[in-house]
Amino acid sequence: MKLRFLLFAAIVWCCAQGAHAASAQLRFCDRAAPMSAQQQDRLLRLAALVKQELDESGETVALVARSGTDLGRFGLRYSHAGVSLKASANAPWSVRQLYYACHEQRPRLYDQGLSGFLFGTDDPTVGYVSIVLLSGTEAAALEGAALDTGSALRLLSAAYSANAYPFSLRYQNCNQWVAELLAAAWGSLDDTPDLRRNAQRWLAQRGYEPPAIPVGAWLMLAAPFVPLIHLEDHPQEDLDAMRVRTSVPAAIEAFVRERLPAARRIEMCHDGRKAVIRYGWEPVAEGCRPQAGDRVVDLDAAA
Repeated sequence: MKLRFLLFAAIVWCCAQGAHAASAQLRFCDRAAPMSAQQQDRLLRLAALVKQELDESGETVALVARSGTDLGRFGLRYSHAGVSLKASANAPWSVRQLYYACHEQRPRLYDQGLSGFLFGTDDPTVGYVSIVLLSGTEAAALEGAALDTGSALRLLSAAYSANAYPFSLRYQNCNQWVAELLAAAWGSLDDTPDLRRNAQRWLAQRGYEPPAIPVGAWLMLAAPFVPLIHLEDHPQEDLDAMRVRTSVPAAIEAFVRERLPAARRIEMCHDGRKAVIRYGWEPVAEGCRPQAGDRVVDLDAAA
């Protein structure tokens, strides 16, 4: 029971790790695994491979997600998503994302380079990165919405809950901000005080369906004592069934794939020694084991 709770906590604390590499002050409410100089170097090499794939894609915007703590018990590989923008004023392909500023106790919008984005992991010995490439009018709309800082900030809730219910205005988590940004962009929603409400309505009407995560009675009892976890925004029927629904990268990717069949996906992983790159929607094998058609890169030899 304790292990299951800790794993769920790993999911819901993902956003507090979003600005991991920028400053220790941004993440004192969680503790990252220490990295050796060699592990940092290999992650930098992986980030260079990610950037290379983005540069060679011919696109200017992508949805990106990374893994962190092992969430396989919940059938989840990814915990944190953002929007990677070639035209970012921070640096090319920086990731615009929501993170929870622990020392301020509030959510913020943050632009982070790819290297820092990948450094936000609890296990530097293995990790996964997902890239969903968009094109055409949908890509242009998302890029415009993401680069419009004023509108992006108006989608940011003042109250944060790591397990926020996707169809309530009370709280928001990192992945929910991405989902609402997609809605604002693709729904051509007016930039009004009701922007979040309209974005959630748009998502619901078009079948956006985050997964129901079984949590058990222990979460109901522990929630009042766990920072960043809240239950009062969730439907009573879900609580009675001992489950919570919250936005995760897999739900966002499934929604995008359903709406945009031409969207392309690249998944990359590393095991501390090599990187494996797979093109297409079929996931990389667990343990970062290469299969037929995968590209394998020796991280020690990568330039």
